[in-house]
Amino acid sequence: MHIIAQLTRSIILVVAALFPIVNPLGSALIFLSLTRWYPADVRHNLVVRITINTFLLLVISILIGSHVLHFFGISLPVVQVAGGLIVSATGWSLLNQRDPDIKKREAVDAVAAKQQAFYPLTLPITVGPGSISVAVTLGANTARSIYAWPAVVAAFVGSLIVALSVFICYRYAEQLERILGEVGLGVFLRLSAFIVICIGVQITWNGIAALAHSL
Repeated sequence: MHIIAQLTRSIILVVAALFPIVNPLGSALIFLSLTRWYPADVRHNLVVRITINTFLLLVISILIGSHVLHFFGISLPVVQVAGGLIVSATGWSLLNQRDPDIKKREAVDAVAAKQQAFYPLTLPITVGPGSISVAVTLGANTARSIYAWPAVVAAFVGSLIVALSVFICYRYAEQLERILGEVGLGVFLRLSAFIVICIGVQITWNGIAALAHSL
């Protein structure tokens, strides 16, 4: 019973820490803005690939993320600064994005869409530097004991729960398009892009502050 309780707490900890940072519902709006002109089958395949990528990124970050950073001599604040800049740049490109014309909509195919599955749709749109930083921190703070295996199981189960929430939000993102309409969705997406820029700036600032504090 003690092990089961520990496993349950570990899973809740992983989900509670990652879910607000990943923010599947908010990320779904950005996903929609980048794929709104894609055919339904192409978009569905992208959702599946993004879900798998999200799960793998989170699990790897939790289990070996801190070891990888240590191997290359990279600190978490540096990851935050670099990742924050990438997120800000992504938000800026979304803010200035023009709606594709009919020719571009017709030219979209599965091969071109597949190339976007990891970057930028998974990283940094879905799993950004903030999520990776939290996941790495969770892994670094895992207690090493005879009962360390519940933390490993929790990493898989918790990451799977977050990834499934991404699948649900992304899969039905087009429903939001029908509710808001063309004009409302355009306004909402521009606001979301601005929020992405703010998040990127905040992540960068947190990294700079941490670096300055360590000097």
